[in-house]
Amino acid sequence: MNEQTVIKPYVIGLDLGGTNSVFGIVDSRGEIKATTAIKTGLYKTVDEYVDASVNALMPIIEEVGGIDTIKAMGIGAPNGNYYNGTIEFAPNLPWAHNGVVPLAKMFSDKLGVPVALTNDANAAAIGEMVYGVARGMKNFIVITLGTGVGSGIVVNGQLLYGCDGFAGELGHVIVEKNGRPCGCGRKGCLEAYCSATGVARTARELLATTDRPSLLRDMKPEDITSLDVSIAAGKGDELANEIYEFTGHMLGEACANFAAFSSPEAFIFFGGMTKAGELIMKPIRESYEENVLKIFKGKAKFLVSVLDGSSAAVLGASAVGWEI
Repeated sequence: MNEQTVIKPYVIGLDLGGTNSVFGIVDSRGEIKATTAIKTGLYKTVDEYVDASVNALMPIIEEVGGIDTIKAMGIGAPNGNYYNGTIEFAPNLPWAHNGVVPLAKMFSDKLGVPVALTNDANAAAIGEMVYGVARGMKNFIVITLGTGVGSGIVVNGQLLYGCDGFAGELGHVIVEKNGRPCGCGRKGCLEAYCSATGVARTARELLATTDRPSLLRDMKPEDITSLDVSIAAGKGDELANEIYEFTGHMLGEACANFAAFSSPEAFIFFGGMTKAGELIMKPIRESYEENVLKIFKGKAKFLVSVLDGSSAAVLGASAVGWEI
């Protein structure tokens, strides 16, 4: 057995979100041995953030035997650039929204281990390939449905990064010309309709423009979330069901277009919105088959990630670390 494998059996995975940063120490079987977390938004500068992260990490590193047991660290982060190890102009990170932050190098310098960084959706795709439903697959697309819509595209067994590290922004493909404003500054992006935020926006629009009865009318419009829509739909609310039909149809049509460039074995859906189950998956599949080119019909599977939601992003980030 390789000596390095014996003495360095763990990697650190960091799921860096706009609200929380969750760290896990992970072994090669995908078992998370220890976790900790900090609030991402508490820190005004990246130096403060890295210092706080290292301070939080040291106790759990000691739990597994010290820094000598850590092979590497992997980070999944919004606007992460795998080639450069940087976060670039991330709108939801107070210390990274106006420039380029060399986060991988900063963590490597502090911890003394190699550090790799990638986009959070790419980390999810690597996690699925190493630990999840994409094991054994060479061509698939992971679509993350959360506050935004992200994607990780694997072609011939390799993650697609493009010339600059930013390939795979399928959430920002325009699906409605001159449609809803998107956080990226454009209009009509898939994310503006099919994210959790987009589902809530659809609900508010329908409630405001119709007088149809709905359980959602018992709530303040600004308080409605995609979970509320899902719960209402589960109770047979017609309006709520229509919202998921609309959302799923738009996602399915988008996937039919995505199939044209990589002919994936599967589309794998990941994130909080997948808890809606068949409410969202059934219209996705139906719309895909209605709109996809004949040569692709019946070929792609539509799967939901089986990785535990609370740890999946950490596992995905850790998988980036194993690749160093």
